[in-house]
Amino acid sequence: MRWALVKVCIAVTAMVVVAFAVPLALVVKEMARDRAFSNAERLAATVLPALAITGDRDQLQRALASTPTGLDGRIAVYAPDGRDGRESGVAAVGRRRVSAADLKAVTPLRGATVVPVEGGFALLQPIVTTRTAVVEVFVPEEEVTNGVATAWLVLAGTGLALVVASVVIADRLGTRMVGAAERLAKAAKELGAGRLAVRVPEEGPAELRWAAAAFNSMADQVAQLLANERELAADLSHRLRTPLTVLRLNTASLGDGDAAEQTREAVAQLEREVDHIIRTAREQRTQPPGTPGAGAVCDASEVIRERMAFWSALAEDEGREVRLAGVGQPVRVPVARAELAAALDALLGNVFRHTPEGTAFAVDVHYGGPASNSVIVLVSDAGPGIEDPDAALRRGHGDGGPGSTGLGLDIVRRVAESTGGDVRIGRSVLGGTEVRIWLALDGGPADGADRRRGHRMRRRARR
Repeated sequence: MRWALVKVCIAVTAMVVVAFAVPLALVVKEMARDRAFSNAERLAATVLPALAITGDRDQLQRALASTPTGLDGRIAVYAPDGRDGRESGVAAVGRRRVSAADLKAVTPLRGATVVPVEGGFALLQPIVTTRTAVVEVFVPEEEVTNGVATAWLVLAGTGLALVVASVVIADRLGTRMVGAAERLAKAAKELGAGRLAVRVPEEGPAELRWAAAAFNSMADQVAQLLANERELAADLSHRLRTPLTVLRLNTASLGDGDAAEQTREAVAQLEREVDHIIRTAREQRTQPPGTPGAGAVCDASEVIRERMAFWSALAEDEGREVRLAGVGQPVRVPVARAELAAALDALLGNVFRHTPEGTAFAVDVHYGGPASNSVIVLVSDAGPGIEDPDAALRRGHGDGGPGSTGLGLDIVRRVAESTGGDVRIGRSVLGGTEVRIWLALDGGPADGADRRRGHRMRRRARR
């Protein structure tokens, strides 16, 4: 925007300078020419007294020699020869530069005539006394253009100074405008990053002040809406405490057995999640999205082992073969424990919800050690697969029927992207769906080496 304003000012100022400087330069050139020929006419007039007294060549030569210009040979006189009292013809006094045809063309009625000659111009001035004579005044080329180059240089310098001044003024104006626009853009970026307290000072041009006021109003409304949403989530979650308490009391009377124990554990887990939602919703400090865990770190191997122990019991009841690999060593990832558990539960819940009973599934974790900057988690099954992986990754796609993923994959995607990683869906080695989760450990995308190691692990699984 700043450079565009400077270019516009350069173009406008250049057009104005050209519109005035070019005609003025031509006027200066014409004035210099008129001045030179006016001086020549005055020189020609100085010969008039001598011609009025005598037409003798010798006397005319002495008269011309008495003038400084005559000594330079710039004046010549073509007058009748009057020594014998007769006008026998035209005799030249001084150096002749024009042709006889040019002399014949000169008449008293036409006045002075300018004829181009070698090295300049010749002014032919007819003078009528008792006889008709023609005075020739030579005007050199440098006298016709005297001062023109200097005037043109002054005009060019003035025009250049005007252009430079317009650039400086445009740059100052552009800085004022661009500064306000950059502050508005920076504030919008910070608001998009989750810093809801950012506001823009209302300064600059009127339009940008209006935009800053509208932005601040929008930011206030967004902050208020999010606060209301947190309060609503907390209230709704708090209302679940009563039915959860009743459910927990009822599960205590189920007695012993695997089914009863699994039900009590599920109720306890649900109660913990509701408490976590309430604490998070009541928290006034907002966490910028895209920040890897905002300081939260957990052991991915421990979380995966814990969740697989929970789901393995249900898999045993449905006759599913379960395989778990790569969780023998601690793997620290920049994700909150609850978020990673929710993502894994979403993927495993999809396996149980959208594949027939008896379908095998596997969870593989790949970690290259301290030198690696990412962790790869593969969740694969032997089910029918997902027909449209791209649509499945879009939030809310699906209606809960076969092959639908609902919001589960969106939870997984947000967890991966919070670390700088991503999620991809493909065909698993078991023949069904494979969800590959890249969790970046340094806040950046997983590098090519980690991706190649993930592909090698898949090939080993096939073998």
